Amino acid sequence: MDKEKRTTSARYSAEVRARAARMVREHTGEHGSQRAAIGTIAPKIGCTAETLRGWVRQTERDQGLRTPAASARKGAEVSAAALVIATGRIYGLTALQALRNALAGNPVMPQAR
Repeated sequence: MDKEKRTTSARYSAEVRARAARMVREHTGEHGSQRAAIGTIAPKIGCTAETLRGWVRQTERDQGLRTPAASARKGAEVSAAALVIATGRIYGLTALQALRNALAGNPVMPQAR
């Protein structure tokens, strides 16, 4: 089977995935954020940052550090924020203005003057 067409689990053993996730956890402090650590480590093991991020998230769920509900809730919050921003843009607001209005409990639509 061609290397590009194999799934990630076929290309990388469970041990490699676990070690990569552990490396991210161990080096997050040195990089300042988990995202930065993932971006540095992923090329070293030959995978994309998104692939490694998925391994880290799965390891966190497996270890009880991240619940599936928390992951789903975060996704819903991101979707809600995107909707607020998109609606704000219709009314000529910047993303920051729209989010500030929403957080303050104000409608996204600006008031008529």
